[in-house]
Amino acid sequence: MTRLATKYNAINLAQGFADFSCPEELKQAASRAIYEDYNQYSVTWGSPVLREAIAAKEKQYNRIDADPEKNIVVTCGTTEAMVASQIALLDPGDEIIIFSPHYENYAPDAVISGAKPKYFELKEEDGFSIDEEKLKRAFNAKTRGLVVNTPNNPTGKIYTKKELKFLADLCNDYDAICFTDEIYEHILYDGNEHISIGSLSSMRNRTVTISGFSKTYSVTGWRVGYTVAEEKLSDAIKKVHDFLTVGAPHPLQIACAQALALPETYYRNLRQEYQSKRDLLFSSLERIGFRCIKPKGAYYIWCDYSGIDSHSDDLMFATNLVKKNGVAGVPGSSFYGRNSSSGNKRIRFTFSKKIGTLEEACLRLEGSLSKKAQAPM
Repeated sequence: MTRLATKYNAINLAQGFADFSCPEELKQAASRAIYEDYNQYSVTWGSPVLREAIAAKEKQYNRIDADPEKNIVVTCGTTEAMVASQIALLDPGDEIIIFSPHYENYAPDAVISGAKPKYFELKEEDGFSIDEEKLKRAFNAKTRGLVVNTPNNPTGKIYTKKELKFLADLCNDYDAICFTDEIYEHILYDGNEHISIGSLSSMRNRTVTISGFSKTYSVTGWRVGYTVAEEKLSDAIKKVHDFLTVGAPHPLQIACAQALALPETYYRNLRQEYQSKRDLLFSSLERIGFRCIKPKGAYYIWCDYSGIDSHSDDLMFATNLVKKNGVAGVPGSSFYGRNSSSGNKRIRFTFSKKIGTLEEACLRLEGSLSKKAQAPM
């Protein structure tokens, strides 16, 4: 969709990257690190300076105690963190449960590791809640892993403490590892709170907590992420990470340590700015005729477009939206397994853009699609 947006000069509300600058302090820190010659390999599992900063942040924000030497691996983004963890900790024949709709990389990660992805669809009509009895039946003797993404891409769902405790019980009952992607942990709305499943006492030894710097600090091109896990799990991840990428960019690791020193006001302003953008895009999409779920976290809006176009499948609708309306989104089927039809009539938009970009996108959509929504079906 990004390539199509470029080809047709469309506004890219598909891929989740910012069209505005990262904090000035980070640019200066990265430049300074290069000039101070942090230009050779760091320790393969991460600069000690960054690992110490991550450990402090995990304790303060995530309520997870982490030893910088034993429990933290710095990776080339959360994408590598997830695949390295699954390769390290899953064996051929293992099953890993993936909640749908889900970020597109999780299933390929499982396949690369030799495991079998097992999709479990959340109930959209009930705010993407978990059918507990059905999930109990999905776990079995082959279940070795569970992927949790909170706040969630593409839906903006935030898992509650009650839900996380239920998942923790299942993981303990079946000796499964939870791979939890928390890259949007600071992007929260309406007073919602982020809870790491790894902070639950029963999950400290069976959780790989994954996060990074791309989204919170608007540096998706830096590719710096990390895993936090107990020593045995972490040792396995270190080995795979070493053979996959050797290490993340050293000067950018030094700059990321500076990012973690930003004051609390940075995160408060981040949430306020994104909430304004969310509300702007959400209101516009609803006026046009999309049925949208207001996200509690992350920076995406999940939409049902059937009130606008009841005939086109999601790929056709998204493609036409780029070519004819000049706005790009992601077809909903991208976030489900191949055999599912649940993503049809769905599209995801991001609001990780300047206000002016979002306003222009809204004008383009309202100027054309709203007429279709009002026309007799």
